[in-house]
Amino acid sequence: MSAETADLTKVDSAISGLSSSPPEEKKGHRRASSSAAGVYNINDLEKEGKELQIAKETQKLNWKLNTSPATLDDKEALKKFLTTPPVKKIDLHFPLGLEVTARNLKGVTIKDALDAIHKQFKKKADDELELPVLAGFEWDKEESWTRLIVHQKKEGAPSSGGGKKKDKKKETYDE
Repeated sequence: MSAETADLTKVDSAISGLSSSPPEEKKGHRRASSSAAGVYNINDLEKEGKELQIAKETQKLNWKLNTSPATLDDKEALKKFLTTPPVKKIDLHFPLGLEVTARNLKGVTIKDALDAIHKQFKKKADDELELPVLAGFEWDKEESWTRLIVHQKKEGAPSSGGGKKKDKKKETYDE
């Protein structure tokens, strides 16, 4: 009988031990699922020597840095990856020294890059910006593998429509 009670106490201690064990069982790296397959870390690409290609659509957008990317007509271009192969994050470097980072664990899209830029410029008036229109991005692996250089221009192409007319009116009043 004393052997049975000894067994019972062992069972009791096992049961009490179970209550503390579930919190110890961690499911490992939980965030891994949020990054999509085929999306790279830019630093890994640099180690492997894989070259980046930038989406050509960025040059045709004629997007003003202080307007929301949602106002662009070409909604399909916004969904495309900014680079091939897609990366989780990339730094966007402006010639005057400003640097913004575009991030997306499923791959940085053109919209992600424009959103990051817009966040910096949304409070600026048109006349505060010397070069208010995005001309495109450049990747110079000699300078920095992990960032793109942002190119800007004075004004968009004449095909931009209604927004252009307002600018012309402002110019005539200023003279």
